[in-house]
Amino acid sequence: MEQAHNAFPLTETAFVILVAAGLGLLLMRLKQPPLVGFILAGVVMGPTGLGLVGDGESVSVLAEMGVLMLLFFIGTELSLKAFILSLRPAIIVAAGQLGVALAIGLSIAWIGGAGLAEGVILGFIIGLSSTVVAMKMLDDMGELRGDAGRIAVAVLIAQDIAVVPMLIIVAALGGEAVSPVAIVLKVVLAVTLLAGLLWWLGRRGKIRIPFTGFLADNVEMLALGAMAACFGAAAISGFAGLSPAYGAFVAGLLVGGSTLRSRAIPVIEPIQSVLVVVFFLSIGLLFDLAFIWQNIWTVAVASVIVIAAKTLLNIFLLRLTGQERDTALVAGLSMAQIGEFSFVLAAAGFSAGALSPDAYRLAIAVTAISLLFSPAWMSVMHRIEGAAVHGFSSYREALSEAYAGEIENVGEGLWWVRARYRAGRKAWRKWRTRRAEERARGREADTEAGE
Repeated sequence: MEQAHNAFPLTETAFVILVAAGLGLLLMRLKQPPLVGFILAGVVMGPTGLGLVGDGESVSVLAEMGVLMLLFFIGTELSLKAFILSLRPAIIVAAGQLGVALAIGLSIAWIGGAGLAEGVILGFIIGLSSTVVAMKMLDDMGELRGDAGRIAVAVLIAQDIAVVPMLIIVAALGGEAVSPVAIVLKVVLAVTLLAGLLWWLGRRGKIRIPFTGFLADNVEMLALGAMAACFGAAAISGFAGLSPAYGAFVAGLLVGGSTLRSRAIPVIEPIQSVLVVVFFLSIGLLFDLAFIWQNIWTVAVASVIVIAAKTLLNIFLLRLTGQERDTALVAGLSMAQIGEFSFVLAAAGFSAGALSPDAYRLAIAVTAISLLFSPAWMSVMHRIEGAAVHGFSSYREALSEAYAGEIENVGEGLWWVRARYRAGRKAWRKWRTRRAEERARGREADTEAGE
């Protein structure tokens, strides 16, 4: 009984969440996305940091639930008309991303003397972007429901659907015999089901769910029912050989097309937000600081190249599909990182023996670092671009103008520290002077008493 009670590191996890909240507030004070603080909390408190959380398996389970809940929430809030309008450019952008990523992955494998299988898997890993991070950044910027959010969400959903054949191909590259016909059939099935569902939801009115009247007035049952729909559909999709994320998204579309949509969203959002925070913590727990330190230049250069190359490629592809300049910039920056499903692909390739241990650790390190620095990268580049519109002569001048608020906050903080330091020194001098006077009076009294 005691063993079962101690199976989940509740105390340690609670402390990590407390640290994450503190770091999140600090980052918000500096006008940066708080999710960076959540990731840093996982790094500092993880196995290769202070070691407070030695086993991140339990946290990873909650993180995977957070990913499913996020996709479910995306489907619930998705505007069908906007998504259908964005479907064609989304497929073009996602296909272009994957094609270039495969070329990069194969080039890396060729330069490093690795095989074809490793190059393909690395390409898959690089080609995906993070739905969780991109959605959070767009939401924080107020762009989620704008043109940039619309096209970015469509591209990300297309990528998530592509994970299904990727996982099958990775298993085949590892030696497991999988028929190409089976791959094609699963892809066709997933696309057909999604297209049919979108067409059906677009032609009919709101779906009336049984017991709507009872559920609408019962917050507990509404929350439980929404989670049951999310995880139940994910389980069915997984058993069918498709991605669990695919099932969660489909369930979200059904709930979003029902009469309970307006009541379900406010109930689901807090649950989804908590689980997504745990996801960011789990990213930090995956950091292998020892490996990164030993290969610091390789990891740093690879991370910078991936983020910069994906940014330029995304903007180019989005502009190619006719998106406005500002829309392409924001959407392209939001998808500059490597995605959470890349962890799944890397683990699958490593387990199948198609990915070497060093390549696996490098992929995990670069993916985690890209997720960590993606919000800062987006904030810096977007602000510099916005400031540059005013005609600054250099990036340094634009950067100073773009971050004038943060510089002011830091200046105020430094002034406060200096003021407290000076006040402390003054109080210390007064205390020492008073103590010296008291001792002198004591010595005088002793002398007088002796006389």
